[in-house]
Amino acid sequence: MVKSTGVYKGGLNCELTHGPSNQVIETDAPKDNHGRGLAFSPTDLTVASYASCMVTTMAIASKVKLGFDIPGIKWEITKEMSTDAPRRIVRMATQVWLPFPKSKDPEGVLEKAALNCPVHHSLNPAIDKPVTFHWAE
Repeated sequence: MVKSTGVYKGGLNCELTHGPSNQVIETDAPKDNHGRGLAFSPTDLTVASYASCMVTTMAIASKVKLGFDIPGIKWEITKEMSTDAPRRIVRMATQVWLPFPKSKDPEGVLEKAALNCPVHHSLNPAIDKPVTFHWAE
């Protein structure tokens, strides 16, 4: 079990502390929802967590099943919010760039791992979550 704590600082800004490491991050409401957009919003953190979870899960699978590390993988994720109530994430489109050819993973271990990360399984299934993998030639 991991504990985190938080405090509302005012002005739609929160400070979050990760219990085990004491690392602190801030959130701010987005400009399109009464905020200043000066930090990740809570929904921004959700999509960033999803992408980093996919890549972390890929790295674990690569180490355990393929026998190599995968530094240099990059990603981009875009978030789309609903236009109707309640306000919610409706689409998270992810692109992942791998710095090596698909021939290093002929059985698709990495893509399967990404699409089965814990955050993916924790999100509402109504969220559209397309993922595109770009392999080096």
